[in-house]
Amino acid sequence: MELTWLDYLVFFVFVGGVALFGCSFFKNSRKGTEAFTKANGAIPTWVVGMSIFATFVSSISFLGLPGGAYAGNWNQLIFSFTIPIATWLAAKIFIPLYRGIGSVSAYQFLEDKYGYWARFYVAVCYLLTQVCRVGSILLLLAIPINTMFGWDIGTIIIVTGALTLIYAVLGGISAVVWTDAIQGIILIAGAVVCALILTFGMPEGPGQLFSIAAADGKFSLGSLSATLTEPTVWVVLIYGIFINLQNYGIDQNYVQRYMTAKSTGEAVKATLFGGLLYIPVSMVFVYIGTALYSYYTAQPDLLPAGIAGDKVFPYFIVHGLPTGLTGLVIASLFSAGMSTVATSINSSATIVFTDFYKKMRPSSDGKKAHMTVLYTASAVVGVLGILIGLAMMKIDGVLDAWWKLSSIFSGGMLGLFLLALVCRKPNRTGAIIGVALGLCVIAYMSLPIFGSPIHTYLTIVFGTTTIFLVGFLVTKLFKKHE
Repeated sequence: MELTWLDYLVFFVFVGGVALFGCSFFKNSRKGTEAFTKANGAIPTWVVGMSIFATFVSSISFLGLPGGAYAGNWNQLIFSFTIPIATWLAAKIFIPLYRGIGSVSAYQFLEDKYGYWARFYVAVCYLLTQVCRVGSILLLLAIPINTMFGWDIGTIIIVTGALTLIYAVLGGISAVVWTDAIQGIILIAGAVVCALILTFGMPEGPGQLFSIAAADGKFSLGSLSATLTEPTVWVVLIYGIFINLQNYGIDQNYVQRYMTAKSTGEAVKATLFGGLLYIPVSMVFVYIGTALYSYYTAQPDLLPAGIAGDKVFPYFIVHGLPTGLTGLVIASLFSAGMSTVATSINSSATIVFTDFYKKMRPSSDGKKAHMTVLYTASAVVGVLGILIGLAMMKIDGVLDAWWKLSSIFSGGMLGLFLLALVCRKPNRTGAIIGVALGLCVIAYMSLPIFGSPIHTYLTIVFGTTTIFLVGFLVTKLFKKHE
């Protein structure tokens, strides 16, 4: 089956509708910086929760989880099982902390503990990460869309980036959060329908799916060996704990959503809902990958040669789903990417305003100037992201190199935060030494020129631990805050 006019209609109506819906928040978002950056703390709990869920799920999860399970097993699911730890800590520590400080920036806390240098350093790292994240997501979204529709990748990057930028700028955080919620719902529905069609589309019924997958070890969670060179259960588990602590503890995308809720209690409920929702949804995506393996193993003539890994699910979406539903699932994939890009644009603009502009001009200018800064910062981040996405098209291996460099940019953030959380008065010199040594460890493990044998999942683990331990030991040895 090929794409029909109905699929195109559903796709364009849904994507266009989401963009227009986001733009409809313009009147509210332009009322001031509080409205643009945290919606005046008036977003319903379920919407905040769905937005947190959608922030976690991107088009990469939509394709990557099924692709990984198709090619391997359920090892990726171990990552999801660490989310309850992070959400529990968010409920007990992070959310009360940030809401108590009252700043929409995640990095005010670091300035209070270390001075402005720490806030400046982490904010710069965050902006570098997010700008390149926008480019990466746009490119990785354009590739499967190119496969499905045959459209030019560069054109997809430009149009998607521009469309997302428009509603992110006009609607502010309200547009981002509400469109996240809609996109999250459609994404879940599309995934469940795909799982059901695959399950009941087996030639000999659902039992055949499970027998084929079980015989080939597709339900395995991975190796239990003690090696640090492979993504064993233990490696993925410790990686998941650290990366989710970073997400729920210091990532501006999440912290900003904590501030959009009506109260601390509502923010806790939203975080628990949004975070824990990812666990069953990720199981559905992993199951889709396994189901695809059984589906095409039982019917090998349905899958052309050369289609493997992350390309299998997009192929099934186009050729294996009923007319109309194909367009809706593609739209949900497309929207998941738009949601991630809009989140990065808004959070980056917020950081530019709170961590740089307001520090330089703490008591000057009025609402109009403040809104101009937010609009301009949003536009700059969006345009830079589009340009980076276009550049990544032309350079082989740049995407893999970027993910390694992003580990270096963001590597010092969690260690600094944990040190500030544990030590009432952390030694600033110790923190600086810790960050320097931690970044050396991260660079050694991330960059291929060093040839580190340790699996890259452990980069954040060793980097964060180095920063924390060095800072903690120096603090305890000198026992005074500079």
